[in-house]
Formats: sequence, C-alpha cells, structure tokens
Amino acid sequence: MIALDLTRLMSRARFATPTGIDRVELAYAQHLLTSGRDHCFAAINALGALGALPQADAARFVEMLAAMWREGAAPEEANEIRALARRLQRTALFGGAGELRTRLRADANPVYLLVSHSHLHRPNGIAWLKRASGAHFVCLIHDLIPLDYPQYTSRAQTARHRRRIQTVATLADGVIVNSAATREALRQRIQPDIPIAVAPLGLDLPAGAAAPTTVERPYFICLGTIEPRKNQMLLLDIWHRLAAEHGERAPRLLLIGRRGWGSEPIISRLALLSPVVEERASLPDTALAPLLRGARAVLFPSFAEGFGLPVIEALASGAPVLCSDLPALRESGGGVPDYLDPTDAAAWRAAIIDYAADAPRRQAQLARLGQWRAPRWDQHFAVVERLLAELS
Repeated sequence: MIALDLTRLMSRARFATPTGIDRVELAYAQHLLTSGRDHCFAAINALGALGALPQADAARFVEMLAAMWREGAAPEEANEIRALARRLQRTALFGGAGELRTRLRADANPVYLLVSHSHLHRPNGIAWLKRASGAHFVCLIHDLIPLDYPQYTSRAQTARHRRRIQTVATLADGVIVNSAATREALRQRIQPDIPIAVAPLGLDLPAGAAAPTTVERPYFICLGTIEPRKNQMLLLDIWHRLAAEHGERAPRLLLIGRRGWGSEPIISRLALLSPVVEERASLPDTALAPLLRGARAVLFPSFAEGFGLPVIEALASGAPVLCSDLPALRESGGGVPDYLDPTDAAAWRAAIIDYAADAPRRQAQLARLGQWRAPRWDQHFAVVERLLAELS
C-alpha cells in the first residue's frame, strides 16, 4: 500500500499552469491511478496531522487538474476544480487520520510517499504516522538550492529547507532524487545508511501539435519561473542591445513562466523592452508545445538547478537548447545542448545571433538532437519500485 500525499496539488488548484514540482506530484498520482498499484491519497491538515482523502473525489480532482494544466479550462471549470480542492482540504482538516492509519497498518509493506517539498519542514505528523502505522517514509528531494545558494531565495525559505532536510535525515527510510547532482548535494547532509535512488524525471508534454505556421521573425523562449536564480536579467541585457541595434528586425524573446521570489527588477526591466520581449505567464501545455517547436532555441541561463525540466521539455519538442554549463543540466541534456557560462554575456549573445540566423552551429545541434531520447516516466517509476522493494 502506497499513501501518496496530495497536499501540494490541492494548494495549486488555483493556478492555471503547473511548476516542475507540480508536474511531478501529478505524474505520481496519475501513475498510481492507472498502474493497479494498491494505493490511497493523503494530505496534511492545519493541525499537522495526516489523513486519508476520499478516493473517488481525489481521483476526480487529479483527472480534472491534469486536464486544466494540459488544455486550459473555462472559468466555470476552473472554479469547479478549486471547489473540489477545498472540499478535499476540509476532509483532511476534520478527519481521515484514523482511516489512513488503519489502511496502512492492514498492509504488509506500507509506504507514505511525499514527492513534493510540501510540509516536509513539519515532521511531527510524519513521525506520528510512522509510529501509528509502521509505514516506511519515502520522499523525493528536488534540489538543495536554498542551502547551497541562499542568495537566490529568501531567508525564510532557506530556514524552511534546512528543516526539510533535517526531517529527511531523521525520518526518511528512503529518498528519491532527480539527478546525481542532487544526490551528491544530499549525501553531504544525511546519514550514509539511508538509501538514495536517482530517478530522472519523465516528460508529459503533449505530442503531435505543429509549430506555428506564420512567424514574423525568429523568436527564442526562456521557460521557467521568473526569478533571479534563472538569470533572465542576462537575457534582458542582451535583448536591450539587440533591440537598439536591429530595431523591429531584432528576434523576439518570450519569457514563459510565473513570477517568483525577487522577480520585481526583472519585470520592471522587461516592461521597457516590449514588444521585442514578451511575458507569457499562463500557457496550457497544448499551447506551449507548438511554441517550443517553432523556437530558434530555448534559453536556460540558470545559475543553479537540481534537474532542469525545461531542458528535456525543449529537446523533446525538437527545439535546440542553449543552457548553463551545470552538472544537473548536462545530466538532462547529455551531448545535445550548447553549454555556456551563465556569467558570460558575450558568449550568450554570440550564440543567440548564430541561432537566430540558423547558422551551422544550430544545424549541428539539430543533428545531435535526432539521436536524443527523452527520459520516460515508466523508467522513473521502475527505479522507484526497486527502492520500495529494497525497503520491504
């Protein structure tokens, strides 16, 4: 029996598009619903206790949320999803703890599975569930960026992440990570006897949509949360110069992602570069996929990453990638992208000019891309199942 925590997904129902962590929790929920694996869904309540969710309502919520993030939703549909999330949250608040304990205790090898960082900094509920049910606690750690690069997040987030890793060190029976880079960062902070499984994330963008048929001029995409860690300011500096030099003939830049912590200076700068630079915050997957396919390249000049989901999303869509030379991104992209120093603005500008002109450099990457294969969710879950088998 696996009890998958859906706390984060219920809190994200108010958003029209998902983050990378949202996609992961959703993929786990969909996998359990279709795999035949004995499972239930759980969530934490305001008092810090973990409880079971009504199975039919939780399954319906997962299906509706997946459809909204994939295709978009009319206002009445979005309101229905949010109302269902609120009902599930009330269930977690007013009951379900005894039912969750009973379900897990009835199984020979119960597992409580938390694949987001949600409430990992609140260990009491997890500790109680382990004692009451005998369940193994397995979690997925996406990165240790708030600890290794505290300049890219708030002090509160750094402190919260430190408590999360302390919870892992004291309560986890097994840990899933998305890359060897994340595993090495985590190994420095937890006991060596806790097993860690490296399971690269899979891909769930829709296939088959065509690229835009009418494109006024070449465009590039920067995909991901708008925040200092993602280094969009480097791109805005480059586009300021391109706009000054080429005017209306300058290539366009689309920033696709929600605004994150510390994004205010980036947004202020972006406003000065309209229309050559455009912010697009809420694109469903069916709208994102063809945009990726039509881009000259997807740009990812991030300073720090645990995995780099936009890299595999771009490559799987057939778009070349220019990204930072980081260990986690090399794991994701292999030998396909052009890797650049995130502080070398001149190198980025030269690469962007080459790719805008569809120069041999871009054609060479397209040739490499033909041999690349995207990681799949079934491969990810095979690694997870091996870890669970070792614990049992």
